[in-house]
Amino acid sequence: MGARSNQHAHGPSLARQGEQLLVLLLAMGVVPALFVFRALDNNSLTRWGWVFAQVNPLPFFAILMGSLLAACGAVRLRLPGARGGLCLFLFSYGIGACFWGLPEVNVDVSRYFTQAKSLELYGIGYFLRGWGDDIQAWTDLPLVPFLYGLIFRFLGESRIYIEAFTTLLFSLTVLLTYWIGKSLWHEELGFWAGALLLGIPYLITQVPSMLVDVPTMFFLTLATFALLRAIEQGGLHRLILASATLLLAFLSKYSAWLMSSVLPLIALVQRGRGAGGRLGRAGVIALISGQLLVACIALKFEIFCQQLALLLGYQAPGLRRWGESPASTFLFQIHPFLSGAALLSIWVAATRRDPRYLIIAWPVLLLLLLQVQRIRYMIPVLPMFTLMASYGLQAINAREVRNLVASSAVASSILIALYGYLPFLERTSASNLRQAGQYLDGLREEQVVAFTLEQRVSEVNPAISVPILDLFTKKSLSHDSHSPCPPPKEGLENSPLRFTWEYRVPGYYSVLADDLPEDVAVVVISNEVGQALPQRIENKLRGFGLARVFAVDEDPFRYKTLVRLYRHL
Repeated sequence: MGARSNQHAHGPSLARQGEQLLVLLLAMGVVPALFVFRALDNNSLTRWGWVFAQVNPLPFFAILMGSLLAACGAVRLRLPGARGGLCLFLFSYGIGACFWGLPEVNVDVSRYFTQAKSLELYGIGYFLRGWGDDIQAWTDLPLVPFLYGLIFRFLGESRIYIEAFTTLLFSLTVLLTYWIGKSLWHEELGFWAGALLLGIPYLITQVPSMLVDVPTMFFLTLATFALLRAIEQGGLHRLILASATLLLAFLSKYSAWLMSSVLPLIALVQRGRGAGGRLGRAGVIALISGQLLVACIALKFEIFCQQLALLLGYQAPGLRRWGESPASTFLFQIHPFLSGAALLSIWVAATRRDPRYLIIAWPVLLLLLLQVQRIRYMIPVLPMFTLMASYGLQAINAREVRNLVASSAVASSILIALYGYLPFLERTSASNLRQAGQYLDGLREEQVVAFTLEQRVSEVNPAISVPILDLFTKKSLSHDSHSPCPPPKEGLENSPLRFTWEYRVPGYYSVLADDLPEDVAVVVISNEVGQALPQRIENKLRGFGLARVFAVDEDPFRYKTLVRLYRHL
């Protein structure tokens, strides 16, 4: 009798250990399998075929095995209670900080920097009046460039402040994701949902960039959390706060407008004092935030109309042309454990008949229905995706096994980002602008004149690289644009880089006289080493000698930024 009891006691334990071993073996095998089939990845930035072209697989896989064995320490992890959110915040901030100093690979950065610098130089009033007119806005909304501009104006024009700010927003998003999961279900679900944002290696690389995607993710997640609290608990202050956060999301990016359609779902399925009360509170929020948004639109009505026309006529059709495959997004750029758990969550929610699941699933489903096939445009809804994944993990009965699945996905993804993505991005030609800017800061010359040469194999207007160089140097920069490069003859109308040719050189990049003074440094940004200088530039450089060349060029991108630096002899 005692032996039989002992057998029953050990049976579940042995079964659980077998499940843990299976998970560990799968975790150890999934990354090597992706490495073998990396040709299937067609991501436009961190494609595995590019990222791992120069990575020695043996040390990488050895470190991977060690990381996964270390992740086994989380098997018996007990959530740290009230400190769970703080642990997530600090850990995610530390990981994000590891990527500070990366070059700005995406040329969209030039738009946001240009808008932010206008506020820095001319003030808040000028920004509010000039946004969309003197300050080119393309399809950008004003909030995030406005915040960047405030940082420049009151802290200084330094990229480190931007990196610290965007990493702060990322870590706050991790915290908000934890709170949403805890509010809707329970603490463990929320904890792993927040942690699983680190199971998306692509997202980690985007954290310090001067783009709008990570800030939009934060404002959208903040609005979702505020809406949940306001609709469930009521209170005038909560209703006003939820309306304000929803407005901030509206002013971050146009895709957030679509995501606001989750509001009636929250009102219908969230817990609270009766359906009528929930719908009433949702109506108040919609009324207040709607009136605020209408007031903002009225101030710049023509600009908003132009942007919406551009979005509908150019960018929406373009999303299908510029897409990436589902395999790329959900297997390579997002850890497969997350994607599998998110898919499983549909079955779990259907089995439990849980209407609250619609709150987290709707934003993701909406993007899939709209056939948004590029992971960068999915960034704002990734917290909802990790909530789905954490919800799907609840199908696993044993807490130890759930912990191992989640921790191994996070450990693998952080390693992929640090060991693969980080060195790859460091080797792109975009790093030449960063290195040149840092080198210029050590020179005695206070004025720098930039010349841009034609990009022979790229559709990018080379003038767009000047603001990115400016981001990396404290020197006063001028851009000589008397001889603009001709735009490509075909395909520009539907090109994702069309905005670079509609870029106007800002007035603060004043052009110097034809004869360069002796106390300036000269930068020439070209597509290739030794690219011939036009006669006009050669004439200007008489008396100047080549001082340094920045020619890192180990990426497959057609757009190159190689830098030659000249000083007076």
